Amino acid sequence: MKTFSALASLAVLVGYVSARTVFSQIAVNSVDQGQGVAIRVPSSNSPITDVTSNNLICNTNFLQPVSDVVATVPAGAAITAQFHHTSAGYVGPDPSDPLDPTNKGPVLAYLAKVPDATQSTVTGLSWTKIFQDGLDSATGQWGSDRLFLNKGNVTFTIPSCIESGQYLLRVESISLLQATSYPGAQFFMSCAQIEITGGGSATPAGVSFPGAYKSTDPSIVTNVFELSSYTPPGPAVFKC
Repeated sequence: MKTFSALASLAVLVGYVSARTVFSQIAVNSVDQGQGVAIRVPSSNSPITDVTSNNLICNTNFLQPVSDVVATVPAGAAITAQFHHTSAGYVGPDPSDPLDPTNKGPVLAYLAKVPDATQSTVTGLSWTKIFQDGLDSATGQWGSDRLFLNKGNVTFTIPSCIESGQYLLRVESISLLQATSYPGAQFFMSCAQIEITGGGSATPAGVSFPGAYKSTDPSIVTNVFELSSYTPPGPAVFKC
């Protein structure tokens, strides 16, 4: 037990330094859109830790100029979000790219319909969860483990029934290594600017950011070394 505790403490220390990651690129049906294209890329890989902050929405202190591209995404398309250790994307061999493998936590994606995907205002939006990858109880593998093994790529499907229009796509990796108390969980997210085409009529109910996550949520305050099951924070994933 003492050895386990020491290893866990070491992992937490390493994770504090290296778990940092940045979502900075998308591919649509396997077609790369380019580094930083249609993405509001934060200039730092520092985490957001306050679940009541507006910075939890799309992050803050973006690389300038912020992309004015709105990526076209057919409803039902496969989106690949790409994370790397720094805001510059992949810059060469790095044992902590896309994130340190000691990191443990879920990966999630949300959509919010907006009049203009390049608008600066991101408060007051309604966010629908379209994807989550948490803990596989059978293997003990986390969404973050799969993100590391897939070299920073996580792929999910835009709901085919969702209404056409412009959206912000919020993709997030959460590190739970320090989450035994609050604030401890570390949130890494960016927002992509997309236009969904050929959609249906679904306008699913959403949640607000901040507001969707609470400082007392068992998915936010937890001990990854003691879990046998885990439900990611926020609402259920929307299905057509």
